[in-house]
Amino acid sequence: MEVLWFIIGVAAVALGIALSIALHEVGHLVPAKLFGVRVTQYMVGFGPTVFSRCRGETEYGVKAIPLGGYVSMVGMYPPEHPEQGERPRSASTGLFQQMATDARQISAEELQPGDERRMFISLPVWKRIIIMLGGPFMNLLIAFVLTAVLVTSTGVATATTTVSEVFRCVVPAAVQQQRAAAGASGGQGAAEACEPTDPTAPAYQAGLEPGDTITAFNGQAVEDWDGLSGAIRERAGEATAITWERGGAEMTGSITPKLTERPVTDSSGRPQTNPDGSTVTEEVGFVGMGSEVQNVPQPVTATFGVMGQQLKATADVVVVLPVKLWETAVAVFGPAERDPNGPMSVVGVGRIAGEAAALEDVPIQDKASLLLSLVAGVNVALMVFNLIPLLPLDGGHVAGALWESIRRGWAKITRRKDPGVFDIAKLLPLTYVVGIALLGMGVLLIIADIVDPIRIF
Repeated sequence: MEVLWFIIGVAAVALGIALSIALHEVGHLVPAKLFGVRVTQYMVGFGPTVFSRCRGETEYGVKAIPLGGYVSMVGMYPPEHPEQGERPRSASTGLFQQMATDARQISAEELQPGDERRMFISLPVWKRIIIMLGGPFMNLLIAFVLTAVLVTSTGVATATTTVSEVFRCVVPAAVQQQRAAAGASGGQGAAEACEPTDPTAPAYQAGLEPGDTITAFNGQAVEDWDGLSGAIRERAGEATAITWERGGAEMTGSITPKLTERPVTDSSGRPQTNPDGSTVTEEVGFVGMGSEVQNVPQPVTATFGVMGQQLKATADVVVVLPVKLWETAVAVFGPAERDPNGPMSVVGVGRIAGEAAALEDVPIQDKASLLLSLVAGVNVALMVFNLIPLLPLDGGHVAGALWESIRRGWAKITRRKDPGVFDIAKLLPLTYVVGIALLGMGVLLIIADIVDPIRIF
């Protein structure tokens, strides 16, 4: 059964990713057709065609390598114009020049009588931008819908006012890191992580136990864990009244938070790090107890906050992608461990999906939620990645259109001759370089996900 569940998980997420890619291309296809562009092909995948069928002027099909897709539109590159200083094809001597010339000629060969007004390049800039942003927008929409379903049904992991663990001692963050590096055990409990010289944790000293629910602190009713944590952090060294409920009975006591070095966390609760990899810390009040985390259904409006966190986390990885890829390579071919928040390939996503589905003693509803959250996360990654302003990504076409608009606007302001359509074919050498880099990245991540996978469960 475990193997069967693993296969089901992998298949479900693979289907979700395939549908996401197909819908991404629909995001390009629909506005292109609405704006009158002649679309010759709509394909999911690359390589040899497995299946295709023509409907009207467009061929719809599936190709053998399911690692993307494309929509082919006529007139992606402008024709050669002698007035732009282009040499005739026969006189072209440079490799880069030849690339641009060949691309323009191939694009021109696709044109048919009547296509003069149906070329992609003949559209106004704002229409071209809408077409190219249609794909990433579709991924954003898919992620939002899936996240909204999860937020309103399964809920969001929320720290409650119920105590999950009580530490016996207070250990500064730097000391915890040193002990961890030396092989000391940490985390839940305590006796193993504490030494005789460590001060007793205020929560343990006050008599708090796992399962207690904090109801009041410093005379104020406690409504949520974040509010309680903030109040504790501000009361370092001050004796403070605390009330909790245990087994239906109300109990009171006094607790004095200790001024302790603690990690600074982001909005997702993850410790922030310095450029050298060390944890960012600050001195705040600390009592030494943890919160019981439960999934709490939220209103649909909470989806915006959750999506914002996902977008920021993904963008943070993309911004430092070269560094993350280098760290991944070092982890694969060296002794270092992979960053659990680093990039992974579809192989890694499939592996996590299979492991999630094969978890024992986990309800089917929770397994389904895990798989949906994976598909939602993949769509967020697809959206953010495609917005990188480099060809052949969608963001590269958007950047080219924006540059054309800026160039024409400046010419109009300065009363110069209209420079015309920006010849994006001139960027083909860069496109090939980026394409090779993307291929190399994919190969590296697939190897990493096979020999040194990120383990979550």
